[in-house]
Amino acid sequence: MHNAAFAKLGLNWRYVAYEVDPANLRAAIEGARAMHFAGINLTVPHKILAMKMVDELDVSAKIWGAVNTIRFEGRTRKSQWLPLGQFEKETPTEVRSVGFNTDADGLTNSLREDFGVELSGKKVLLLGAGGAGRAAALKLAAENVGILFLVNRTFGKVLELQKEISVDFPSAYICPDYPRALENKIDLVINATSLGLKSDDELPFDKKQFSLKQAAAVYDMIYRPAETKLLKAAKKAGCKTANGLGMLLHQGAKAFEIWTGKRAPLAEMRRALVQNLKANP
Repeated sequence: MHNAAFAKLGLNWRYVAYEVDPANLRAAIEGARAMHFAGINLTVPHKILAMKMVDELDVSAKIWGAVNTIRFEGRTRKSQWLPLGQFEKETPTEVRSVGFNTDADGLTNSLREDFGVELSGKKVLLLGAGGAGRAAALKLAAENVGILFLVNRTFGKVLELQKEISVDFPSAYICPDYPRALENKIDLVINATSLGLKSDDELPFDKKQFSLKQAAAVYDMIYRPAETKLLKAAKKAGCKTANGLGMLLHQGAKAFEIWTGKRAPLAEMRRALVQNLKANP
């Protein structure tokens, strides 16, 4: 999607993928800085590790507690910091890394687009309290959801996240458990775990404690495969469903704008994503 966007705007840029072991993450970031990359994206399991590896944190990374986008900035001869993508002839005297989080806004933009709902006052069950789940939980609290049910394989992480949310958003109503009664209907289930990436993965929730018949809509952050086991089960239960394609698109568009300073061509980016997923299901 980024290469399609670069081509649309006539930018002589290229987006490439590298597999980096977590033990080498700091070296990879420093290497990108040394080579004057405009920026980089980070995915699991690097998002929380990178918080301590960048020179500066944007307010988005501070609030949502994870870094998925880094922009490299250079100091001009007049001691101003500019994105490296805006340098033409002048060579920066110094380069720094700035961490951003575009996942949180990407999620809520996608939810509004895919389901046509506002989150304020809604009952939400969030599965997963790791990097993606943590950012999602904080963002949902900021959106004033009515009640947020938090579930994670490790209960201690849920309690830590509940405590963190209560500090930043004291009015948020957090329940560290499933909605128990079958008649306790909820508006939305969000899967922020990695369960569903593989065909033999289990469902990301305990069927003894929760039924999809309690939910109106189910959102899976996974976008490949396009229809996970969770989404298939949700459709069978009569839920509205959506995968993480919209989140991927909107977080990517925000990253594009952070690097380039230009408005992201969403239509071209969406088209490229859909074509890629069809070719590589």
